[in-house]
Amino acid sequence: MKTLLLTGFEPFLDFTINPTKRIVDELNGQEVGEYKIHGEILPVDFRKSGKLLLEHIEKIQPDAVISLGLAGGRYKITPERIAINTNDGDSDNSGNVPVDEMIQEDGADGYMSTLPVRAMVNRLMEAGLPAEVSNTAGTYLCNHVMYQGLHYAKTHNKNTPSGFIHIPASHELAIQHGKIPSWSHEDLKKGILTCIEVLAEKH
Repeated sequence: MKTLLLTGFEPFLDFTINPTKRIVDELNGQEVGEYKIHGEILPVDFRKSGKLLLEHIEKIQPDAVISLGLAGGRYKITPERIAINTNDGDSDNSGNVPVDEMIQEDGADGYMSTLPVRAMVNRLMEAGLPAEVSNTAGTYLCNHVMYQGLHYAKTHNKNTPSGFIHIPASHELAIQHGKIPSWSHEDLKKGILTCIEVLAEKH
């Protein structure tokens, strides 16, 4: 059986709940196609999250990597097309505020996702779940983690599918936050399972 490393994040900024954490916790240990899911939660910390992701990769040697992140304000599930070599954004949970900082000094300007993002979007739409390919993962922790995973695969000559999927807020978070669109937890989880099913069919 193959191993899928599935990561989520802890809460951050004014988002007191991060729905990716609950999804990863619930899917940890489940099997989808030929993949068994190994779930990990990453800190919202520019200095730690990427390093921890790589430690998990080196430890479990996954056959694929999908990282999940909350995009509060988006109303669709959005697999990301590209990660760029830039840290820049609001304060993380440890108070780091990088400005125009490179993630990897020797890294490419950007890396394209190696997940089947278009096929994932098509399948989500067929299942009645709004989705589109996103052309920007931002410059906060989501982009950081996506870039680190793809850079590792590239520099270690691994053909491991790797990438990032942003999800909308859950109803639970939207009730607390008050000003963002939201989905039910079950639909969010169904969407991620659908994406994993597509991955399993193609890799």
